[in-house]
Amino acid sequence: MSKNNNPDLPTKLYDYPKYWAECFGVAPFLPMSREEMETLGWDSCDIIIVTGDAYVDHPSFGMAIVGRLLEAQGFRVGIIAQPHWHSADEFKALGKPNLFFGVAAGNMDSMINRYTAERRTRSDDAYTPGGLGGKRPDRCSLVYSQRCKEAWPDVPVILGGIEASLRRIAHYDYWQDCVRRSILLDATADLLLYGNAERALLEVAHRLARGEDVADITDVRGTALIRKDTPDGWWEIDSSRIDRPGKIDRVVNPYINVREMNPAEKQRRDAAMYGFRSPESNEQVVQFNPHPVRDRDHTVIRLPSFEKVRNDAVLYAHANRVLHLETNPGNARALVQKHGDVDLWMNAPPIPLSTPEMDYVFGMPFARVPHPSYAGAKIPAYEMIRFSINIMRGCFGGCTFCSITEHEGRIIQNRSEESILNEVEQIREKVPGFTGVISDLGGPTANMYRIACKSREIEAACRKPSCVYPGICSNLKTDHSALTQLYRDTRKLPGINKVLIASGLRYDLAVKDPEYVKELVTHHVGGQLKIAPEHTEEGPLSKMMKPGIGSYDQFKKMFEKYSKQAGKEQYLIPYFIAAHPGTTDEDMLNLAMWLKHNGFTADQVQAFYPSPMATATAMYHSGKNPLRKVTYKSDRVIGVKDPEQRKLHKALLRYHDPNNWDLLRKALKKMGRTDLIGDGDTHLVPANQPEPGHGYHASRRKNTEQAHLRRTGKKVLTQHTGLPPRDDGGSEPTRAVKKPRKRATRGR
Repeated sequence: MSKNNNPDLPTKLYDYPKYWAECFGVAPFLPMSREEMETLGWDSCDIIIVTGDAYVDHPSFGMAIVGRLLEAQGFRVGIIAQPHWHSADEFKALGKPNLFFGVAAGNMDSMINRYTAERRTRSDDAYTPGGLGGKRPDRCSLVYSQRCKEAWPDVPVILGGIEASLRRIAHYDYWQDCVRRSILLDATADLLLYGNAERALLEVAHRLARGEDVADITDVRGTALIRKDTPDGWWEIDSSRIDRPGKIDRVVNPYINVREMNPAEKQRRDAAMYGFRSPESNEQVVQFNPHPVRDRDHTVIRLPSFEKVRNDAVLYAHANRVLHLETNPGNARALVQKHGDVDLWMNAPPIPLSTPEMDYVFGMPFARVPHPSYAGAKIPAYEMIRFSINIMRGCFGGCTFCSITEHEGRIIQNRSEESILNEVEQIREKVPGFTGVISDLGGPTANMYRIACKSREIEAACRKPSCVYPGICSNLKTDHSALTQLYRDTRKLPGINKVLIASGLRYDLAVKDPEYVKELVTHHVGGQLKIAPEHTEEGPLSKMMKPGIGSYDQFKKMFEKYSKQAGKEQYLIPYFIAAHPGTTDEDMLNLAMWLKHNGFTADQVQAFYPSPMATATAMYHSGKNPLRKVTYKSDRVIGVKDPEQRKLHKALLRYHDPNNWDLLRKALKKMGRTDLIGDGDTHLVPANQPEPGHGYHASRRKNTEQAHLRRTGKKVLTQHTGLPPRDDGGSEPTRAVKKPRKRATRGR
């Protein structure tokens, strides 16, 4: 029995009674072979996790998190990592699991892992030993699930991880340029867990261990399943059409012809609708409630069917809007979507983990190194994070191109300072090669630690897609003092020489707490700090739900002020997105001129990548804006789909590259902006192409690093030396003007 005495609250992760196999104790590594199982004294696995990543026993890797969590519940957990998928043989390697297969693609969606934004195949895979590519199939959750069913048809298969989470509903697939149905149907799996699934995973595992059939597990938050009928006691809201919302109920229909009902049917109808029995029943009236209160916990919203959203992009945008309105676990309702003759049913999102539960998860006995079977082969993703620490989960920023909200949720889930400091000590004591430098102390957004709504009641009722757009919500506490104290206490630990912040930083939040910015800049910037303005222009920024460039300017001034006070030469590393929905050629030109005006050259360019289920992806596919009510007549959003236009947008970000000059000259002529072609300060690209063999640094041209230094007295700043602020303090980006001027246009 659970220790939780309140039936309305979920069972705490650490309050479940242990499964009988806990007697086997803790494994040094979860076994990947029969030999390892025999060494542990196991005759079988209770649960087998199949993953598209190499097995690294570290809390930044999903298979390690869920594997160790299930082990702590007493289950014997095996790992099948990156199996050959052309047959079911390797899916039988550990024998038949007693309870279920858990299947995940890995830490990334397998399609994003394998293909670039231009749909070109990547040659490497950061989650594979040696960085080798091709070790997992496309849509590998789907493929692995099918092979598990082929190996052991009677064993339940449960999907999880980010790939399943982002594909739990009918979704636009960028690689096929079409809407695909829920991955649950194609994978032939029994159940799908979405989001941070620890809570759902343990409930499902323990119910299966008690002998419950997986087909009967239909009521767990954070799960999706297939069903053919709406359960009794549920109200259904029909949102399957645009501009014609209406409420229906499959059990109680007020419009049927009661004269044709038999007495028993009429009696049941009256009881359900009005709370009383018919006079013919000769039973006492116990209640009269002509307007029964509809319980949100037993209300389901019907989305347009898969077939409709596949054929109607506007309906797809509408469905995306409804889905994102139902992401707050405090008020979200279940969703249902017809796929053929069955329903894809999605229960409400999971209840976020409390701080003690987060500590429990991250306090598992991780070895913190890759499995020994890899014989020391480098796994790039591990090398990047082995000295880093995740202090929280979730993000309330709501950036439309990002999948964090759909997966981790908007509610910040925090670890305690004690738990974090303990992990720092674990790294110091256990991780080979540690030199005293913590490479990152962050999370999805580094400075959202312990930031939350001022009221749990307001937070539970909120239906905004972002807490910081178009401005910071008045109900959001922006005090960074807990994070500042964490930084200070971490630095005090013996053997810790440096603590860096490498996660993305929400600078519009940071500027609300100057003490935090000072602490960050003085002690935690290793020469460079990454931030993401993403753009300078209102058009794309409004579709991204990102703050204006003025917020960047404000943070930049504080950054330079405190860097100077600390006697350090430090730089911001800003990142920008090309070809985002809502971006015109003129927007990209304005951004390019702003970059040139500030002497900034981007070494790498990030092009918009339509990930499954993201709001920006719905914009890209439909040409509509799901941030507002969607209708067939609502304003159209520009989608940058043409390969040549996408190429142009990327080229504008790399205006300094001679390989792009021919393309840019042609584009500028077409746009009527020949005033930007030449060798002066107001020009974007030179009039003449360099001779073959001459690169960007050819000193004979005026548009070179050396020439820029002579003109301005400042060196050209690259993505790895930073972008200076405008000296006028303006809040608007530099514009590409309609007429040539003697000097580059500055912000207003």
